[in-house]
Amino acid sequence: MPESLPVRCPACRREHLYTAPSYPCACGAPAGPAPDPHAAPEHVAHRSWDEEWVEVACAPCGRRNQWPRPELGCPCGAVLRLPVAVPGAGPRPAVALRTARDAVTAAALYLHRLGHRDLRRADQRPPSGIGLSADGLLAQVDPSERPATVRDVECLWLMAMSESVRCVYFSLSGYAVEARARADTLGVPLFAVDDPTGPPRPVNQPADALHATLD
Repeated sequence: MPESLPVRCPACRREHLYTAPSYPCACGAPAGPAPDPHAAPEHVAHRSWDEEWVEVACAPCGRRNQWPRPELGCPCGAVLRLPVAVPGAGPRPAVALRTARDAVTAAALYLHRLGHRDLRRADQRPPSGIGLSADGLLAQVDPSERPATVRDVECLWLMAMSESVRCVYFSLSGYAVEARARADTLGVPLFAVDDPTGPPRPVNQPADALHATLD
């Protein structure tokens, strides 16, 4: 769920809690502009069409969509427009892993760096977690609190085989020993998304080989 942001009305000094709405991107991921917690809200006196909308890129798929700017109505009658945070750019974006959405975002950003710019929700839903697909690729993001099992790895591999594509697994809670051994046999890259400040890290040899293509 989005976090609430304290906002003080510049007209009456009343403080409110604002929660930014989430909109569905075409890829299925939640998207929308995030208010800047360090910037003061603006009192909207006059409206224009161009100022009502802001373009924001979807983190998982990279699509640039137009969304309504964050606004808040105060009981004093003032309409407050919240400045939008501008995400920092860089070759290794850091994502704080606190929710399932964060895990999906971290995995999607990593796949984007690998060259998969056409990410979308997978047509087949995996038994657990969230499925992402791109041209020639099927990925599973498992944000559960238990390590991924042999069955999880095998199900992903079978789904990929049925579509004649490669596959990759991302897990928030790691992997059972048997799951890692089975993934090595099947050639399934396994990544952990347990670092709160860094990108997914490879945990088996197929993942190491895939990660080496970034260098």
